[in-house]
This record gives sequence, C-alpha cells and structure tokens, in this order.
Amino acid sequence: MEKQPRLRKKYYEEIIPELTKEFNYKSVMQVPKLVKIAVNQGIGAALADKKLIDIGVAEMTAITGQKAVPTISKRDVSNFKLRKGNPIGVRVTLRGDKMYEFLDRLVSVALPRVRDFRGINDKGFDGRGNYTFGITEQLIFPEIDLDKVTNINGMDITIVTTARTDQEAFALLKKYGLPFKNQKKQ
Repeated sequence: MEKQPRLRKKYYEEIIPELTKEFNYKSVMQVPKLVKIAVNQGIGAALADKKLIDIGVAEMTAITGQKAVPTISKRDVSNFKLRKGNPIGVRVTLRGDKMYEFLDRLVSVALPRVRDFRGINDKGFDGRGNYTFGITEQLIFPEIDLDKVTNINGMDITIVTTARTDQEAFALLKKYGLPFKNQKKQ
C-alpha cells in the first residue's frame, strides 16, 4: 500500500468524526476539507538584482518540495520603478499529498522554531473559510541552509478550505494542529 500523509490519515480517522459531532453535519460530504495551500513570497529587491529571483525560486522549491514559479508584474508603477513584465516574487500552489506534507512540516517543525512564538493570529480569515497568515523569515524552515542565505524574506501562506464560515474553518485548522493565539473564535 502507498504511504499516506499523516495529516490526511488524521483527517479521515479523527477530524471528520469530531467536526461532524461539533457542527451536526448530516453527511460526511458537508465536513470542510483542505483544497490547496498557496505560498507567496514578494522579493522587492529583485528589481535591482535579478539573481534574487533565482535564489527565491530555489529556496521556495526546497521549502515546499514543488517547483516554484516567478511572479511577473502586470503593470507599470512609476513610484516603485516597476516595469510591466519584471519578476517581483515567487509563488507555489500545493495540492494533494504535497499540501499535507507541507502543512505537517509547517505545524510540527517550522512554526515552533519562530523566536518568541505565541501562536498565529486568528484574524486572517476572509469570511469564506480561507485563512492567510505571514511568516517574517524563511529561516524557520530546516530545508534552508543558513550559510547560503543572502537576504531574509518573509512569505504569505494561504490555506484554502471548503468551509462555508470562518468558525468551521477555524475548527478544521485547529484540529489539524495550527497553533492559534486565541483559543475561541467568536
């Protein structure tokens, strides 16, 4: 049998029964689930040095386990000296097993390595069951070699779920082990 990610197994064995009981779902299909995780890193200094995009792609590929692609600017912005078509960041969209493996590494390895970590903010929900939060530096991931880092970049992580409300999404992500600051969502 093929190896199944730990969090996917946990979803089917523990999370579905708990959420069904908590929200009184009539069918297993009503239980919210993860759709995708989008990881985005803006590299503003790439306007001056194009090699930073290649470094960002390599780091993001190492962190997520999937090939990252550069983000290209869509329009000219004179205040930022930005031209249409310039690479300005790096992004990855994870689905399936790679999504579960990334979430597992994020919760169990990377977030505990954040200095003075008190939990992630629970204000990042968008009203439709999706959650976004930021990380200030990529050094918290063990895949990054500290000796090779030239500059520290933060990243945004968006977790997209099928939940209809923020309360359902909060309960789902809490069961997956995301360490929120405030334990109860209003």
